[in-house]
Amino acid sequence: MSKPHLDALSGAGVSIWLDDLSRERLTSGNLDELIRDWNVVGVTTNPTIFAGALSKGESYDEQVRELANRGADTEATIREVTTTDVRNACDKFRDIYNSTNGVDGRVSIEVDPRLAFDTDKTVAEAQDLWKTVDRPNLLVKIPATEAGLPAITKTIAEGISVNVTLIFSVERYQKVMEAYLDGLEQAKANGHDLRSIHSVASFFVSRVDTEIDKRLDKIGSDEAKALRGKAAVANAWIAYGAFEKTFQGSRWEALKADGANAQRPLWASTGVKDPSYSPTLYVDQLVVNDVVNTMPEKTLHAVADGGKIVGDTVTGRAAEGQEVFDQLAAVGIDLQDVFVVLETEGVEKFEKSWEELLETVTNQLAQLKG
Repeated sequence: MSKPHLDALSGAGVSIWLDDLSRERLTSGNLDELIRDWNVVGVTTNPTIFAGALSKGESYDEQVRELANRGADTEATIREVTTTDVRNACDKFRDIYNSTNGVDGRVSIEVDPRLAFDTDKTVAEAQDLWKTVDRPNLLVKIPATEAGLPAITKTIAEGISVNVTLIFSVERYQKVMEAYLDGLEQAKANGHDLRSIHSVASFFVSRVDTEIDKRLDKIGSDEAKALRGKAAVANAWIAYGAFEKTFQGSRWEALKADGANAQRPLWASTGVKDPSYSPTLYVDQLVVNDVVNTMPEKTLHAVADGGKIVGDTVTGRAAEGQEVFDQLAAVGIDLQDVFVVLETEGVEKFEKSWEELLETVTNQLAQLKG
């Protein structure tokens, strides 16, 4: 059955990736259906997604029982279970990966979020995940913390493709792009084929509105209330302007001549948190060629049912986005503080999910042993 809104989104150059993965999706035929009929050309995962997947149903019991009987500990079990899902997903997307020359058909797996502030351990974990999954269409997710920036460079320098996650501010995004370019230059010096290295920069959207709307409500003035629901899209528009400036000029052209791929913007956290907003807000307003929108299945269905895809809604709107930010500052929003809070909470949420994952798997190992 044709899905014209999704076709329009794909036709506008937006790659639709699913922000979810589970053993059940892999074995039930659901992921195959989403690839075949719903224009899905990639998958992203994170610790929260895996914590949710392992806490539901019995689809992991057989593998966990086998690992328990082999004496595997909790950490080893989590590594085995999550990399198995990701490897199998990579295989399902392999044809898309091949047909798009590695641009799409990608599956992401995150480094242990407890390492977010340790550069060297993050790099070691990224290398281990890359070897363990052993698929060319993997993206290893590294958070855009201050410690993550050099880890991005070092990982790219080893020829490993990276999804940079938890980007909230344009200022940090610019550092992420610089870290990527540094990594490409080092990869070239290390003898790697730059054509094989890909990266996306996951710029988080809905959480920006959630935090800023809360502060606008507290201010309570008419001017403040009029700005509700505008910050996240404005932030993304400014970010895209920064992307366009970075991937031009002599430095980039030299890398491009050696086969380098631009680091594509990826709109993350695009499920709407405020029910008063259109469920397709963070899709309709972020349409531009050669970006990724990774969305939960609920948002995917909302776009299929009633997305308002009217072509490019991003290019040339950075100044408009900056006007919104100027208005936010004028009513008393401390944007620097907003982004610090969002990054801190982002890492903490993933750490909490990892702890939940550890607890779930520890209990499962105990129950299934024997």
